Amino acid sequence: NTSSRRCTLSLSVSPAAERLRYILNEDDEFPTPTLFTEMDTLQREGDELEWKESARWVKFEEKVEEGGERWSKPHVSTLSLHSLFELRTCLQTGTVLLDLDGYSLAQIVDDIIERQIEEGMITPDLRDKITFVLLRKHRHQTKKPIHRSLVDIGKSGSSNGSEFPPVLQLTSRSMNDISDTPSTDQLKNKFMKKIPRDAEASNVLVGEVDFLTKPFVAFVRLSQCPPGEWTQNTIPLFLFVLLGPQGKAKSYNEIGRAIATLMVDDLFSDVAYKARDREDLIAGIDEFLDEVIVLPPGEWDPKIRIEPPKKVPSADKRLNMNGSAGGGGRVSDDDEMPEQHELGEELAFTGRFCGGLYLDIKRKLPWFLSDFYEGFHIQSISAVLFIYLGCITNAITFGGLLGDATDNYQGVMESFLGTALAGSVFCMFGGQPLIILSSTGPILIFEKLLYEFSKKNGIDYMELRLWIGIHSCLQCFLLVATDASYIIKYMTRFTEEGFSSLISFIFISDAIKKMVGSFKYYPINTDFKPDDVTTYKCECVAPDPSEFMGCHNITVDWSQLSKKDCLRYGGSLVGKSCKYVPDLALMSFILFFGTYSMTVTLKKFKFSRYFPTKLRKLISDFSIFMSIMTFVGLDMLMGLKTPKLIVPTEFKPTRPDRGWIVLPFDKNPWWVYVGSAVPALLVTILIFMDQQISAVIVNRKENKLKKGCGYHLDLLWVGVLMAVCSFVGLPWYVAATVISIAHIDSLKMESESSAPGEQPQFLGVREQRLTGLLVFILTGVSIFLAPILKYIPMPVLYGVFLYMGVASLSGIQFWDRIKLYMMPSKHQPDFAYLRHVPLRRVHLFTLVQVTCLAVLWILKSTFLAIIFPVMVKPALPSAALSPRDLIQQETFDQEMSRTGV
Repeated sequence: NTSSRRCTLSLSVSPAAERLRYILNEDDEFPTPTLFTEMDTLQREGDELEWKESARWVKFEEKVEEGGERWSKPHVSTLSLHSLFELRTCLQTGTVLLDLDGYSLAQIVDDIIERQIEEGMITPDLRDKITFVLLRKHRHQTKKPIHRSLVDIGKSGSSNGSEFPPVLQLTSRSMNDISDTPSTDQLKNKFMKKIPRDAEASNVLVGEVDFLTKPFVAFVRLSQCPPGEWTQNTIPLFLFVLLGPQGKAKSYNEIGRAIATLMVDDLFSDVAYKARDREDLIAGIDEFLDEVIVLPPGEWDPKIRIEPPKKVPSADKRLNMNGSAGGGGRVSDDDEMPEQHELGEELAFTGRFCGGLYLDIKRKLPWFLSDFYEGFHIQSISAVLFIYLGCITNAITFGGLLGDATDNYQGVMESFLGTALAGSVFCMFGGQPLIILSSTGPILIFEKLLYEFSKKNGIDYMELRLWIGIHSCLQCFLLVATDASYIIKYMTRFTEEGFSSLISFIFISDAIKKMVGSFKYYPINTDFKPDDVTTYKCECVAPDPSEFMGCHNITVDWSQLSKKDCLRYGGSLVGKSCKYVPDLALMSFILFFGTYSMTVTLKKFKFSRYFPTKLRKLISDFSIFMSIMTFVGLDMLMGLKTPKLIVPTEFKPTRPDRGWIVLPFDKNPWWVYVGSAVPALLVTILIFMDQQISAVIVNRKENKLKKGCGYHLDLLWVGVLMAVCSFVGLPWYVAATVISIAHIDSLKMESESSAPGEQPQFLGVREQRLTGLLVFILTGVSIFLAPILKYIPMPVLYGVFLYMGVASLSGIQFWDRIKLYMMPSKHQPDFAYLRHVPLRRVHLFTLVQVTCLAVLWILKSTFLAIIFPVMVKPALPSAALSPRDLIQQETFDQEMSRTGV
């Protein structure tokens, strides 16, 4: 009975939690501001008393290090449990004034002392002494060392000492909901940039005096923020005063740190703003005590400053309004589950003709203008340069392969123009302009098979291809009209990860394959022997006089001719060194791996400790462009003939006997026009799956997109572009997963205003149409940029391809689970799903994915590549399962899905 009673008590809601739930459930017109808290200690300088700033809090604690003449690094406040209990006692026995009308410091001090005299806490003869102490001058930490770092040069320091710290105004609720840019007033000094806009201040005053026999404690909340400009002498909204007898300075300091830490706690700050009486404040401290985790004193060093965590959990989990709170219902990290990957209302089945398309247009139209002017940002420049180089490299590679597969009916020129046309139209009018259109491997396989079929059966390839494009366009219209895209909502993480992993591995393998291929054309001179260097020579030998076709009146000194002139005049090269080629393969590898390594290094530079934040972020944003320029310059400096980017220089079709317009009739039998609907169905399935799976990956919740998406609108324009490109004889285009993910990564935004020590918050993606539009316009005019682009070595672009493939793998959980196979259990990361799912089950799940991926890889390497999107199909619910099987499957899915597996 005793055990069951204890269990019941531990699971029940504490009175403090019930009280807080009632307080915090009250509707508010305005959100609770974030508090900036400063603690001042009473010190004696000669014969004078003054309040000296000793610590401050925005999110984490910063102490004044007098010896180093600076502020400490932000760190997590470590409080003693005893100080929290003493603070609770102070609030129980001291003076609590809530919603005090205070307009001057002297008036506030007088009201506090008057209340204490009325309650018999102090005698009237102490009034003048306490007033004298509380109105002493406040001195802030402004002194800086003579020798400053380069980062600090040119930056303004904090303001001079004054009566009280700055009252900062804050509009956001917490540090997890901060503005991405600081306000104008915050730009005045370094520290204010770290404080949210419209923050409010609280001040903690602690000290010891010789005229008191028991502590003088007061907690004050003003009824409103006092009037005045944002100056140092503005009165704070909250004030905590602790004066006590001498000999307990350390204890007073710890109590002050305790209340200061509580004031920046999200939950307690809510209580401080909404408390109606003393008991509400006590309940807030009790809830805080319920959540405190105690570290044994003999197992850690309290002098160690704990680094701020990369991510701070939300305070909402400490007080669940729909369930228990406090110690009885606390939500620990073990219980924290990542959000399930869900698709929004964009894929809801309307049941109306073009209902989904109508909603897509209605959803995207209000954002149309902002999609352009929001693109005017320096970050967009780096994104344009990065994606542009990736697109032209892909266009050249795909165009060359397509030219070989179709006997130059489509080549590099068509690939450039098609990429520019399709990409520009899609970015201008598509539902998700962050998606980048490109050609894909399955389309290339289909084009090759279609050309071989046409050639073998005497059918005109371009006309057949036109009708396939027309039928595929009509089929896409039918899918859009019937809201067929809604079936994508049944796609699981398994499908997404398999598809995106496959595309990423293709990028990585193609980049490495092209680099290895360069060794074939530019072999490393393994036969070179330094000891035989004296025998290495190459001479130009004159041809037989009867075969010499040169002018007989000119005497040729064959030994002085260059290699080029020797061969032109009919001579021959004789010698061991005649076939010597500089180590272009080695130089190409340096350019390839150097570009990749430098890009990865600079991309992570924003987390470095060197240089100011803005410079680090700028270097990170332009990391790819800087890497490319560095190794292009190195290549030009070395002067070696590494393989360069080859761009068409004339605006004309690759094949001379074809024009820019493909006519639909007169070259094929009539049955071709009807029968082409069958292969068009295969192309439609290919386009549908490729486009929509890529769109789902781009529109993930993790990217925090705010302008919505348009699956039906995207598919509509892909279908229209299929028909247009078919009429002009250009390749077909669909969403490119890896390049689209790279586009999003290059446009991610992070907060510039954050608490000292807090990691920058990911705010979302710069959603706009401008970057994609500029990329494809530049791709179209690239034929006129050939004199500039010819200096870019291909190994440098292969390095960019490798980076794009590797970077897209970094956000895939499947890749993290593969690495678990090679890690002992004690070295495995603390993933949430490993806490809830047995490791053997995780490995089995991963093995199934690896097997499916291997099958897809084999398929994509054969002519069956055109059906691989059918293999990457959504996991649809089975109607054939029994109720018991459905329950078991649902339990398994919930266990795996809720942990992110």
